[in-house]
Amino acid sequence: MNASDSTTMLTELLQPLPFARCAATAMLAILFLQSGLDKVFDFRGNLQWLTGHFAKTPLRGMVVPMLLTITVTEMAAGAVSAGGLVHLVVHNISSVALWGAELATLNVVMLFLGQRIAKDYAGAASLVPYFLLCVGTVLLMAR
Repeated sequence: MNASDSTTMLTELLQPLPFARCAATAMLAILFLQSGLDKVFDFRGNLQWLTGHFAKTPLRGMVVPMLLTITVTEMAAGAVSAGGLVHLVVHNISSVALWGAELATLNVVMLFLGQRIAKDYAGAASLVPYFLLCVGTVLLMAR
């Protein structure tokens, strides 16, 4: 790739739609990789907090499988979004970023369900901006 090709690529990436696609995908990659890695590196702390959070719910006996599921889906959503960002920048292909955004959306829906079951309505409400980011990113990736 020569300097002219690099300048053309950068100019194209800075147009509103490609820029929004890249920025939204980067946000999802950062959000879900960081959250998933936090669960991996502090699994015990997260498990302890969630055990108390779900203690008075029908899900109290399912905390470990729920935490494992959320951890895996967060890591997958973050990793696929990161790969999607590379595909957007290098190849101008949005399919991988779309998959990452869809995984992220499903993850937020699972978290929202858990918060509602735990009757943590403020916690559930705090997920709405993330849900909007995820769904907005899905829509940005649609052709």
